[in-house]
Amino acid sequence: DKDMAFEVIREDDFVDDKNRETCDMIAEYIKEDPENTKYYLQYIYISRRLERIADLTTNIAEDSIYLVSGEIVRHRSYEDM
Repeated sequence: DKDMAFEVIREDDFVDDKNRETCDMIAEYIKEDPENTKYYLQYIYISRRLERIADLTTNIAEDSIYLVSGEIVRHRSYEDM
């Protein structure tokens, strides 16, 4: 579904933003409670892995669009989609 693939690509920015917000929030927690740094770092690790999953999903969506329509959408501004 080409439309769904475009939606997946557009949503990647949302996941990127949430990852940045999470990392910023965890950095504040570490400053306030340095004794639990190792636990907080696990949250950063999880957030980063979820962001990576979103990146890989975006790659699959881009490949799907290419297979369906022959249109190459990699490296394009997603706001244009």
